[in-house]
Amino acid sequence: MFQTFDVSARPEQGPPRLAALRTEISKQGLAGFLVPRADAHQGEYVAPCDARLAWLTGFTGSAGFCAALNDTAGVFVDGRYRLQVRDQISLDTFTPVDWPEVTLSDWLKEQLPKGGQVGFDAWLHTAKEVNAIRDGLVGSDVTLVAFDNLVDRIWADRPAPPSAAITAHPVEFAGKPHLEKRADLAELLRVAGQKAAVLTLPDSICWLLNVRGSDIARNPVAQAFAILRDDASVTLFTGPGKAAGIADHLGPDITIDGFDNFAASLAALTGPVRLDPATAPLAIGDILRKAEVEITNGDDPCLLPKACKNPVEIAGMQEAHLRDGAAMAEFLAWLDATAAKGGLSEIDVVRKLEGFRRATNALQEISFDTICGAGPNGAIVHYRVDNASNRAIALGELLLVDSGGQYLDGTTDITRTIAIGQPSAEHRRCFTRVLQGMIAISRLRFAKGRAGQHIEAIARIPLWMAGQDFDHGTGHGVGAYLSVHEGPQGLSRINSAPLEPGMILSNEPGYYRQGSFGIRIENLIVVRVADPIEGGDGRDMLAFETLAFTPIDRTLVDVSMLSPDERDWLNAYHRDVAEKIGPRLSSQASDWLTLATAPL
Repeated sequence: MFQTFDVSARPEQGPPRLAALRTEISKQGLAGFLVPRADAHQGEYVAPCDARLAWLTGFTGSAGFCAALNDTAGVFVDGRYRLQVRDQISLDTFTPVDWPEVTLSDWLKEQLPKGGQVGFDAWLHTAKEVNAIRDGLVGSDVTLVAFDNLVDRIWADRPAPPSAAITAHPVEFAGKPHLEKRADLAELLRVAGQKAAVLTLPDSICWLLNVRGSDIARNPVAQAFAILRDDASVTLFTGPGKAAGIADHLGPDITIDGFDNFAASLAALTGPVRLDPATAPLAIGDILRKAEVEITNGDDPCLLPKACKNPVEIAGMQEAHLRDGAAMAEFLAWLDATAAKGGLSEIDVVRKLEGFRRATNALQEISFDTICGAGPNGAIVHYRVDNASNRAIALGELLLVDSGGQYLDGTTDITRTIAIGQPSAEHRRCFTRVLQGMIAISRLRFAKGRAGQHIEAIARIPLWMAGQDFDHGTGHGVGAYLSVHEGPQGLSRINSAPLEPGMILSNEPGYYRQGSFGIRIENLIVVRVADPIEGGDGRDMLAFETLAFTPIDRTLVDVSMLSPDERDWLNAYHRDVAEKIGPRLSSQASDWLTLATAPL
């Protein structure tokens, strides 16, 4: 099924829905109510039944929340969505708030100087999040109170929960049987003196049990909760009948139960129970405390082993990227031959690119809604074209295309910025600075133990030297036929997780000029142990290996700005693209690739 272009969430829907919510807020004697993007599993993407923020406000970004008070309603978004939110919400009804620069606690204290109770659904917020807000409210008369979800009370036509079947993910792709994964984590629990761990993230549960699902669009995950015990047994809680077909795959040590029994099972646990305050809903901790079950705070035990891909997973990701790279080359060859003739729109490009991926006969789904922004739309970092915003692609513009695929052997995510016709000198200067940042990360060697926050700035130096920057992280973690955004690893100023061999990340600096153009160049990279260097002091070093092989638009490169090492890297990269991707292409695309990868 091809990507669709929905315009159902329009700003005019916001005012009556907000009015209905305010009626409920007033009935309950509250001063306001929080409406997050999140669901009970705290994933980045949500099912239609959990898209409360979009339903209320019209804002469809993957991060943010609304604080609806009786006389104002703030929609809090980070730097990725500053332009998008203003296009999607009714500015007469909602007020965009720059977050995290403005914290919710500070905003509430300003808006409610006389205090008041602000309600929230404890299943939709983590303990870490709620505690941080409450800490910020100390000294004020504003308090947060857990409450029934008021949005659900007024959402009369709320969609039903996902009901798709959970499927087994073969060990030929997973690389390790779930029995071994469970045994490894059970040993961690025993060493820590913990009797059980509560798992709430769908991608963690799918990784642990070697299963996949289709409950969340573009992400092959199943919505579920799980309890892992120190004897390696697991109870899996999910919707009716969803796991019926995988009983043999799961085996006798895994019990299947329904969501309705989750709370009672939590209350019956013997502690200490490991719970991740950064990912688990606050409600789970409340249930355990009420039952006097001892809680030990700790990271989700699946996060780190899931992030450090095993050799089978890395080999699968490599093959997925070669397959996907060939589809990208076919697409870019078509675009080069077609765009200059005129008549193409953003939606035309999105559909054509998805078609090339589906022609591989291996695509399970695209890995996120394709970002395809021409000219000024490219400056909207997470722009998603729909029938209302669709724009014709004109000569002299830049076209930013950020896309990816979900394959049984891997997940891809790649961005290329393409000149349509002749680029301007300013286009080329800005593009080259972004390219220099991407090359710097690609070539980097760094000491083991360093985190993304220690090295991310390297990608920004060429832009900073020109007085420019970008308002998103340089890279995020990526799953292996799982979520395209995965923690704990990342390349950002706030990411403190040490990088370890096997972790896969994106490398995607950018530059955006509002009302004019956007530039982003993205490859996926995997952390490897670096080869020793003669004269070094013997300490353990790491490096990045590039997984993605797709030409970078040479017409946008100002060669005079590149150092000899940068030019050599780009030429070597293009040589690898030609060698690895060329044999997989049609004759027409192969001819185009020869020119696109010619040395500078």
